[in-house]
Amino acid sequence: MKAKFTSAFAAALVCAAIFAISLSSRASGAPDSGDKMNSIYDFTLKDIDHKEVNLGQYRGKVVLVVNVASRCGFTPQYEGLQKVYLKYKDRGFVILGFPANNFMFQEPGTDEEIKTFCSAKYNVTFPIFSKISVKGDDIHPLYKFLTSKDTNPDFGGDIKWNFSKFLLDKSGKIIARFEPAVKPESDPVIQAIEKALQ
Repeated sequence: MKAKFTSAFAAALVCAAIFAISLSSRASGAPDSGDKMNSIYDFTLKDIDHKEVNLGQYRGKVVLVVNVASRCGFTPQYEGLQKVYLKYKDRGFVILGFPANNFMFQEPGTDEEIKTFCSAKYNVTFPIFSKISVKGDDIHPLYKFLTSKDTNPDFGGDIKWNFSKFLLDKSGKIIARFEPAVKPESDPVIQAIEKALQ
C-alpha cells in the first residue's frame, strides 16, 4: 500500500513539473511541441512592465516590428520611429519595439532602465517589450518565426544588427523588411506603410 502511494505521489510530481514547464513555455512566447505558429498573432510576450501581451490584439493593424538597443549608432532612429508612430497610429498603425542585447552588448540595461531611457531621451509612446534575444541559440520563438525561411520565405534570414524592421499588413503577413541603416521615416518605409494602410 505504501509503495502504491509513493508511486502515485511520484507520478503526480512528474505531472506537476511537466505542467509547470508547459506554463513557463507559454509565458515566454514559446509554443508547445504540438503547436504550429502561423502568424505573430499566435505569440504572447511580456511588455517592458512585465505584463503579458498577446500579439493577437494587433490583428487588423499594420505592424512594424523592430529590434532596438540603447547604445547603438542607430539608436537615434527611436526619434524617427516615434514620429512615424504618431503620424499613423490613428489610422491603424503600430510599432512594436523589442530590446535585444545580441550585438556588441549594446542593450545591457534592465527593462526598467530601458523604459526610462526610451521615455526620457526619445519620448517613446509605442509599445516596448521586455528584452529578448533575436538571434543565436537562445533566439526568442517570435524572432525564430520572423527570420525562418520556412515561415517567412520572402523576408527570412538572420537579424544582422539592431533596428532591423519587419512590416506586416493587416492580416499579419510580412510584406517588407528593412535593414538597420534604413531610417523609419525614409521614403521606402513610409511608402510601404501607406500602401498597407490603404
